[in-house]
Amino acid sequence: MSNCYIPQGYRTPLTGYDLQRAIEFVKSSFQENLKLALNLRRVSAPLFVDRNSGLNDNLNGVERPVSFDIPAVAGATGEVVHSLAKWKRLALKRYGFYPGNGLYTDMNAIRRDESVDNLHSVYVDQWDWEKVITREERNVDYLKYTVRSIVGAVCDTCDALRRAFPQLNVKLEREVTFITTQELEDLYPELAPIQRETEFLRTHKTVFLMQIGKTLRSGIRHDGRAPDYDDWELNGDILMWNDVLGRAFELSSMGIRVDEESLDRQLTLAGCDGRRELPFHKMLLNGQLPLTMGGGIGQSRLCMLLIGCCHIGEVQVSLWDQDTLDTCEAAGVHLL
Repeated sequence: MSNCYIPQGYRTPLTGYDLQRAIEFVKSSFQENLKLALNLRRVSAPLFVDRNSGLNDNLNGVERPVSFDIPAVAGATGEVVHSLAKWKRLALKRYGFYPGNGLYTDMNAIRRDESVDNLHSVYVDQWDWEKVITREERNVDYLKYTVRSIVGAVCDTCDALRRAFPQLNVKLEREVTFITTQELEDLYPELAPIQRETEFLRTHKTVFLMQIGKTLRSGIRHDGRAPDYDDWELNGDILMWNDVLGRAFELSSMGIRVDEESLDRQLTLAGCDGRRELPFHKMLLNGQLPLTMGGGIGQSRLCMLLIGCCHIGEVQVSLWDQDTLDTCEAAGVHLL
């Protein structure tokens, strides 16, 4: 059975050449807006890392990375990245970045175990960014300030896109509503996590949902988050209302990264104490890495939202199950 949903009466807002122009416009405009908003510099990034480095993102701890041997490098096994959450922090140290500035890069990943639907693909493309901060900036106020800056960059891009393509009519809410996962559970205890998000977003169109990864009073987590990059007290997701799909739409996962104390605590809570012996984790626990914040912002997700597409396959090339292909073909939805 397909997980693909096509809204009744939906038609792709742009097709063919104009769609490709709009995708290019969104990507080039937003990365410039993001760079200026957060004081970032573009860097090159790896497609894969050494399995033994501890640099790959473990996501929820169950996803299998795509791996391969490298005959020319004896004993090495490469893993295609899930994200660059840890690599970026090490890069900031190696490249000599200092508090107040940071980096961004194109991140391309293969998540082979992803359940594909309108929003999810086994191919992931995002802007990964990371910024050096001071210990005094490891607080909720600075997190909120950064979130508002990112949302401003998104909205500026949306406004510019509508001027360039007057046939598009997506409008976004600039005002951000902040709420924790526990507060959201308290509001809608009878709903599943994703249903809570959608219900809250019906009224509050742009939301930063905070404190993802920690166990709630109900005994469950709102969503999984690896214990070794975000501080679970100082992280969150940027959610926007998607009017085409009529649901909450996650655009970014981000947060202030773990310091020595929070990494120590979260590794124990997650039952991941074995990671303490990995090179990256040793450096962090020994205070040898800069304090940072960062996140990922989906490139295809952003194009999909701003152009007004109903399926991520309309703005990126991937592989899809036959049911999805049949559903889209029957509805006249063209997957790239």
